[in-house]
Amino acid sequence: MLDLRLAPMAGVSNLPFRLVARECGAGLLTSEEVDARALVQGNAGTRAMLRHLPAERPLAMQLLGSEPEVLAEAARILEAEGADGVDLNMGCPVPKIVAKGHGAALMRDPLGAARALRAMRKAVGVPLTIKIRGGWDERTLNAVAIARLAEDEGVSAITVHPRTRSQQYTGRAPWEVIASVVDAVAIPVIGNGDVGSHADAAAMRTATGCAAVMIGRAALGRPWIFATDAPEREARAAIVRRHCDLIQGHLPERIALVQLKKHLAWYSTGLPGAALARPRLFQARNASEVKAVFWGLW
Repeated sequence: MLDLRLAPMAGVSNLPFRLVARECGAGLLTSEEVDARALVQGNAGTRAMLRHLPAERPLAMQLLGSEPEVLAEAARILEAEGADGVDLNMGCPVPKIVAKGHGAALMRDPLGAARALRAMRKAVGVPLTIKIRGGWDERTLNAVAIARLAEDEGVSAITVHPRTRSQQYTGRAPWEVIASVVDAVAIPVIGNGDVGSHADAAAMRTATGCAAVMIGRAALGRPWIFATDAPEREARAAIVRRHCDLIQGHLPERIALVQLKKHLAWYSTGLPGAALARPRLFQARNASEVKAVFWGLW
C-alpha cells in the first residue's frame, strides 16, 4: 500500500486543508512552515499556526530558520504544543527566504546545518526530520552529503525534492537524486516532486526505493489524490463543501475569504467556463458570492 503524505506548503497546508487531506487518505501531515524566530518571540500570528485538531495526528510541524539556539527553542515549543515530529525546512527556494540563510540556503552551509540539527536533536524527543533539495544548483548537487550529515546528527527521516534551488519548480524532477539518497543512508527517505497521480507515486517508489511519497502542488484542487485519482462527481462535490465549511469554521473571516478564493479557483480547474469565471471569483466581496460563482460552474 502506498504511503502518501501531504507536503508543507506556505499559505496552503493549514488546518482546514490538512484535515481534508487526512479525510481523503493522506498519511503523515506536515504544517506550513513556521518561522522559528517569530515563534520564539511570541508572535501571535505565528503561534496561531500551531493550532491543530486531534484528527490531524500524527502531525509534523515544520520550522524555518538557521540559528541553532533559536531553532532548538522553537522545536521545544512545537513539541510542547503537540507536534508528533519536527521538520526543518532546508528546501524553500524563495529569494527572500534564502537571503536570510534559511530554507535551501542551508544546503550551501553544511556546517551550519549540522549545528542546527544537533541543537534541535538535543532539544526534543519527537522525531526530527528534514526536507531538502537536490542541491543549490547544478554545480553543487549535494543531497547525498547533506543526507549523510543529517543521519549522523540523529535525523529520523529525510524528504528529498530533487530539483535544485536554481531550478525552483521548473523542469523535470530528477528522481535518480532521490534514489541516490536512498542508497546512501539507512533512515527512511520520502520522495517528492512530479507526482500527479497514484501511478506516478507507485512509479517513484519503484524507481527510487523511497519509503513514502510526499504530494504537494498536485493536491491543490485535488485532495482526493490521496485516495483515488478519479472519484465520482458527487464525491468530489462533497469534499469541496467539506473544505469550505472547515475554512469558514476555523479561520478568521478575512483570511477565510482569501482561502476560499484560492482553493475554489484550484477546484475549478477543468470545469467548463472556469477561465472566464475566475476573475469574478477573485472579485467576489464575501464568501457567499465566491461560492455562488464556483457552484455556478459545477
